Amino acid sequence: MSSASAQKAVSEKTKAKKKEHPSGDKRFKVLDITMKRAQNRPDALIEVLHKAQEAFGYLEEDVLIYVARGLKLPLSRVYGVATFYHLFSLKPSGAHTCVVCLGTACYVKGAGVLLDKLAEEAHVQQGETTADGKMSLVTARCIGACGLAPAAVFDGKVMGKQTPESIMDNVKEWLE
Repeated sequence: MSSASAQKAVSEKTKAKKKEHPSGDKRFKVLDITMKRAQNRPDALIEVLHKAQEAFGYLEEDVLIYVARGLKLPLSRVYGVATFYHLFSLKPSGAHTCVVCLGTACYVKGAGVLLDKLAEEAHVQQGETTADGKMSLVTARCIGACGLAPAAVFDGKVMGKQTPESIMDNVKEWLE
């Protein structure tokens, strides 16, 4: 190999290294591509946060800082958007997710009692994940199933007319 081709190979490796995130985590490259596609415009924040959560599973502090720098936004704005929308999570979620609707119709028909029962039996509060990482307990302002009140969502499946007993039946395998 000639010295010119050796230098070219070293130069290409150096360029490739510069494009990598310092941690070596390739998921940051996904964010770079998303931000570049949006021309690093600040109005692409929600799209970038969705991609970040998809890639990382949740929005940890390092990711929020990375997005803020990439879109040239204050960290407070990125954090504000991430905490405002209930679809974003700042903590890792469990293997299973139970969402209890706290909309008016569901609340009037006993959603608070359902939430209390789940919290007591699973030893977890709303917005938290069980110690073993099996289940996350989440609440929503409304899931749009008012006619089925009180309703809950178990791993994406909406179940209506829940009672404390039925809600525990739906999660019992997750808690064993």
